Amino acid sequence: MSKKLVQDFYKSDALINSEIMDAYLHPDVVLDWNSSTGFKQLKRKDLLALTNELGKAYVRSKARVSHILKEGNLITVRYSHYIKTIENPREEMLLAHFMVIWELKDDKLYRGFQISQLP
Repeated sequence: MSKKLVQDFYKSDALINSEIMDAYLHPDVVLDWNSSTGFKQLKRKDLLALTNELGKAYVRSKARVSHILKEGNLITVRYSHYIKTIENPREEMLLAHFMVIWELKDDKLYRGFQISQLP
């Protein structure tokens, strides 16, 4: 069940639609994110705000998952995030590469550890 939940999350429009994102997040979710711009710790309201901003800039978002592994209640995902912008909706562009470990609680994304790299 937990692996399918994470697969469904990345197949959905959750990364650009805060209503969909909200359905997957545990009330106490925390994401530790090491990006090319530094470390960020995002809580539920931060993740929903980020999703809202992405939804304003992009008309389409697609996570191409190359690896997904499960151990206990931990799911590790490696994916590349592609987007289409409002300015150029016909061209798909690579936004970044990601590796994330999700801990699930109550069938929701609870604790995440993510690393990203720009292309």
